[in-house]
Amino acid sequence: MTVPMDAYCPGQVATVPGDCSQINPASCQRPPVPCKLNHMPELPDIAAYLSALEPRIVGQRLHQVRVASAFLLRTVQPPLRSAEGRTVSALRRVGKRIAIGMEGDLWLMLHLMIAGRLHWRPAGAKLAGRNSLAAFDFPNGSLVLTEAGTKRRASLHVLSGEKGLQSIDPGGVETLESNLDSFRTALMTENRTLKRALTDPRIVSGIGNAYSDEILHAAGLSPIKQTHKLEPEEWERLFAATRETLQLWIDRLKTEAKVEFPEKVTAFRKEMAVHGRYGQPCPRCGEPIQRIRYADNETNYCARCQTEGRVLADRSLSRLLGKDWPRTLDELESMTRRARGDGVPMS
Repeated sequence: MTVPMDAYCPGQVATVPGDCSQINPASCQRPPVPCKLNHMPELPDIAAYLSALEPRIVGQRLHQVRVASAFLLRTVQPPLRSAEGRTVSALRRVGKRIAIGMEGDLWLMLHLMIAGRLHWRPAGAKLAGRNSLAAFDFPNGSLVLTEAGTKRRASLHVLSGEKGLQSIDPGGVETLESNLDSFRTALMTENRTLKRALTDPRIVSGIGNAYSDEILHAAGLSPIKQTHKLEPEEWERLFAATRETLQLWIDRLKTEAKVEFPEKVTAFRKEMAVHGRYGQPCPRCGEPIQRIRYADNETNYCARCQTEGRVLADRSLSRLLGKDWPRTLDELESMTRRARGDGVPMS
């Protein structure tokens, strides 16, 4: 029986049980393999969407809503048609959701989930292809919602008033509007890893897989460190890094949105320090960026800057390699040198 190393080490195969001798952990770490994992739009991405939508739809009358997918609309009352003919009066972010406020305190709440994206098209644009879920038609253009893939996770809620908005808000702390004490209190509610705490919408609002990686790298903290074990100085670093990282990317993406509508929202940007940069040099110390893969997600980090040189165990690969898994960057580098000296291919 053979187990392909696919996402970890394309082309390498291990015989199981117990025989991993022909797999070299060093070559499993390099060369970098482009990450193809999906990305749910996070706070900076939603802020960019709102920035692009404001001059286009605020003050405009919504003529019609065309829905092509029966799975999109998640509410019955108020009816969706009650939004037609009303003027857009406000835009708001609720967690990772986009709230479009209509006159009469009616709200259209869009959750893009992982594969949903917004596009600005000429007025009356056709809903072409199976990925087109809905169109919101205005006099000056149509806002089109698409969702890649076959799973239909994006959602549209029609809500009434502030109470309706609150009913769907996960309730996480808004870091840019909070202070250190409220931020720490929220993350200390449960003893979780920093990665899990930052990405839980009930704890922190708007942060997901991509920006949590960037925040933890900026703070110089391990993604698996427990919230109840942070020292006061580490809390200060984490809070400052969270605010600065989010604001940096909000400003950057808003600037881009002023030039053109954000058609291609992605988690993988060349300016990022660690996220999506597995195997590439850390911009701070030059060591290769490491990763932990689990389910549909990936955590990227720098072992030198964040984990005191320790290579964190990857749930699947480290179990397979057992005692051969490198625990430190020095061990990883030694394995790399041995692989090159022994002629083991690095691909």
